[in-house]
Amino acid sequence: MGIYTEYLDKLDINGVHAERKAQLKKIGQLRGGRAVLSYGADLNTPAKAQLASIDYSDIQLFKDQLANLSGDKLDLLIETPGGAGEMAEQIVRMVRKKFNDVAFIIAGVAKSAGTIMTLSGDEILMGPSSALGPIDAQIFRDGKRFSAHAFIAGFEKVQRQVKKTGKLDISYVPILQKLSLGELEDAQRSLDFASDLVEEWLAKYKFKDWINHSSTGKPVTDDEKAARAKEIAKKLCDHGKWKTHGRSIMLSDLMAMGLRITNYADNAELFDAIERYHTLLLMTFSMTSVYKIVETPDSQIMRLFAPAAQLQLTPQPGKPGGADFARVEIECNKCHAKHIIHGNFISGISLPPDVNPFPADNKFRCTNCGTELDISQLRFQIELQTKRKILPPEEKP
Repeated sequence: MGIYTEYLDKLDINGVHAERKAQLKKIGQLRGGRAVLSYGADLNTPAKAQLASIDYSDIQLFKDQLANLSGDKLDLLIETPGGAGEMAEQIVRMVRKKFNDVAFIIAGVAKSAGTIMTLSGDEILMGPSSALGPIDAQIFRDGKRFSAHAFIAGFEKVQRQVKKTGKLDISYVPILQKLSLGELEDAQRSLDFASDLVEEWLAKYKFKDWINHSSTGKPVTDDEKAARAKEIAKKLCDHGKWKTHGRSIMLSDLMAMGLRITNYADNAELFDAIERYHTLLLMTFSMTSVYKIVETPDSQIMRLFAPAAQLQLTPQPGKPGGADFARVEIECNKCHAKHIIHGNFISGISLPPDVNPFPADNKFRCTNCGTELDISQLRFQIELQTKRKILPPEEKP
């Protein structure tokens, strides 16, 4: 039986949450008691994927969760489509300020800026289905995200056509009218920035224990480390080879470049724990509105896709402090009638006549058409956001 099927048959979302934390803790134990931090984003749900990129908001998430860890060795599990290279740099420098030894574990994918982050590791652990991606920079234009390489390559294509034919295809005119030399220069600088980071980090961290050549036994010089780092960065930036921004670069590809990777499949117990954690992470995304998680075995911050306006967290009048109850509007998926659901965090709060108590079994029956709605995910989201339990409905006197 596959891991996904095993968990799907026996765990609800609360069970998935608890088991995910247990497997993360186990990874740390199997790795000799190293601190463990996971950064995961939903790459598979279209509505959430656009929010999954590495961005400025992640700085606070990392800062918060790093404060919960101790020691000088860290394993960082990462699942990301990439994002802003500048934010990736800031996150790496924040992590490196706290830990002397950092290993990156890739169970699924770490593309673009995620690849850049991974190449800052003293050790990189990958499995049979793990993948990095070509090094590229992401730029924003007219509200859309573009590959910097594709942006430049498109302009160079137009240049070649003009040089070959002596004229410009009229269909390109509206596009070129919106371009500036400054934008092209910015795109090239973004590509250079990403490549420079990889060269710096490979030489400084990944190659720090490369003392002697395995073939000759002669000492390895700093210049040789820098040259190897430059060679690998150049290969990872070779979009003529990889063709697309989303291309998967597997463990064997990286080894062929001269980059030493730890195959965690060689350790059966560690392989099982990492694969289970990754499966549970993906299940969390598929079963909830969560689109990003930064967590340790004992703490977490999750980003939720649900608009904040839908959820009302309210303290009782005249009582300062955290929320005492939550109210959320839901819509019947059959008749589209709307209902307000109320959940108490403390006892003794009366409900207005047009408000429904949060059912203890998470099954709400539409008062308009009788359709039964499963709102267990809603309970999970509210309790996750507030870190408080919704009490069972109080019996009416």
